[in-house]
Amino acid sequence: MKKEPILVVMAAGMGSRYGSLKQIDPVGMHGEILMDYSLYDAKRAGFKRVIFIIKPEMEEDFKQSIGSRLKNQMEVSYVYQEICNLPKGFEAPKDRVKPWGTGHAVLSCRQKVDAPFAVINADDYYGRQSYEQIYSFLCNEQEIDSTAYAMAGYVLSNTLTENGFVSRGVCDVKNGYLTAVVERTKIEKHGDAVEYAREDGTFEKLDAEAVVSMNLWGFAPSIMKALEDGFVSFLKEALKTSPLKAEYFLPSVVNELISSKKASVKVLPSFDKWYGMTYHEDKQRVSEALRSMTKAGKYPELLWDNQ
Repeated sequence: MKKEPILVVMAAGMGSRYGSLKQIDPVGMHGEILMDYSLYDAKRAGFKRVIFIIKPEMEEDFKQSIGSRLKNQMEVSYVYQEICNLPKGFEAPKDRVKPWGTGHAVLSCRQKVDAPFAVINADDYYGRQSYEQIYSFLCNEQEIDSTAYAMAGYVLSNTLTENGFVSRGVCDVKNGYLTAVVERTKIEKHGDAVEYAREDGTFEKLDAEAVVSMNLWGFAPSIMKALEDGFVSFLKEALKTSPLKAEYFLPSVVNELISSKKASVKVLPSFDKWYGMTYHEDKQRVSEALRSMTKAGKYPELLWDNQ
């Protein structure tokens, strides 16, 4: 019997640009955090199981802020993303404080993933449509050993903040499938233009209507082998060139699988507007948007009371 899809939430990033533990900063009318709304949408879409990827030192605060009330709504488990959790033969630099990135985060839960699963960021609001689409894909089009994956594709202009730069996977799509994704780590608005910073500090324009990844993916457990193999290759280079800051990006692994024809990624278009807590100044905008959606009837005032 096919197992229920799992929702994997990447919550180990501390958010240096935000200035505090943004994953548990209240934004709702009754102290709800942004993740409450994501999980509410995911539960409405059909998800019954959730794995939180956190840092060990976050566990108590995290359980108090979201885990304790969610345990009556979904099957909840936790895994740690630890800097020292590396393949045999590798050792983390003693001064490294930054997590190894989203690819390493997903790899951290390989022992608990026994079914098709979706991946999201803890500090992003994705909208209900994407959860419904990804859950349907995982239920109807995905198998344990499949290499047919999926990604929610957002319009770039719907995913920007007024308060600085963001990182996005800029996508090429053909006939509804992802053909390439390039991680751009510094995208920002300059007047009416959307641009990203090159390594030399100059800027290049991006199409505001481009499809981008917000790290909402649909995978089979088969992705774990690719993540393991890719992480070894990544570490061999990163430990020589950028041992304290290099990150193993999930979209980069997907891109390699696509280019080598080892996997396909179906793009599920989403026209929902993204809201996120990249900067502390984003909090007011996010709170106002959620309050407006609540008043419009998209969410109950008390999210979990009627569940």
